[in-house]
Amino acid sequence: MAGIKDVAREAGVAVSTVSKVLNNYPNVSKETKDKVNKAIKKLDFMPNAVAAALSSKQPGRVAILINQMANASIDEVDMQYLSGAILKAREKKLDVITLFFSMLGDKSLKEITAYLKSQNVEALVIFGLSKDDKVILKLVESGEFKTVCVDAPLVSGNTSCVWVDQYEAQKDVAEALYKMNKPKKILYLSGKDNSFVCEKRLKAVKDFCKKKKLTLKVEQADFSEKKAREIVLKIGADYDAVICASDLCAIGAMMALTKMDIFRPVCGFDGISLMGYAGRQMTTVKQDFTEIAKTAVEEAERLLLGEEGREVILPHEVVRIEYLDVIH
Repeated sequence: MAGIKDVAREAGVAVSTVSKVLNNYPNVSKETKDKVNKAIKKLDFMPNAVAAALSSKQPGRVAILINQMANASIDEVDMQYLSGAILKAREKKLDVITLFFSMLGDKSLKEITAYLKSQNVEALVIFGLSKDDKVILKLVESGEFKTVCVDAPLVSGNTSCVWVDQYEAQKDVAEALYKMNKPKKILYLSGKDNSFVCEKRLKAVKDFCKKKKLTLKVEQADFSEKKAREIVLKIGADYDAVICASDLCAIGAMMALTKMDIFRPVCGFDGISLMGYAGRQMTTVKQDFTEIAKTAVEEAERLLLGEEGREVILPHEVVRIEYLDVIH
């Protein structure tokens, strides 16, 4: 059965142009419309649910998938993601549903696909995808749905990635800490091995320390405040500074240093409000999670309109957060 890409190839136009013809856009020339309609007739193309929805200016339903596992609470970042996605969907008049990974955890790829189609889902916006989420990864790779992955570098014709430049952001915050304190020995508390972002962040720290000729010790803290605290209590005094792959790790590290009554500069990554309650001002990478989610929904709409997948890199900012920054 011919698809929209086949029509575009036959007509010698972009996929987005075919979608515009199906959608009756007024700014398409008669010559282009004739070419597309001729290709549609020749290939016996039957517009699918997405094209039909677009032709009536009602894009398909978007499913927002959050990696919040069973018995885990919704954290600050997830709430900002949900808020941004829903606000942008409302603005774009997109119908959305919210699903959690834990709701799909025991289902096969075939079952998840059938369930999503039964809910009239045409596009996915996925938050928190890791390398261990094998079935969800297969779902993305299947191409059955237009997909936007936040913080996972998966790009194809049907898939876009939205994130900040993880390498540059981690390097920038390390540079800020170095300029203020000139440490010689760095303790880096990394995230999880299965995380796409940690791979980029760890490489940035390794490259930075090599360039500055600094001693580097890497410990895996799994984005955990508790684990970071335990590591720093054990070996933190042996290092001049602590760089963390997340703000939760930074908070745990600072609490441990406070308990030991020693000072070491600590920096984090994310810019969550909890950083303001850590007792000391700390440097971090601030991400606008609400804006990231809004951009992801906009990207889903773009894919539904027949555009190709791409990587979208949003800006980040290195900031210092203290208590007065987060109280209202």
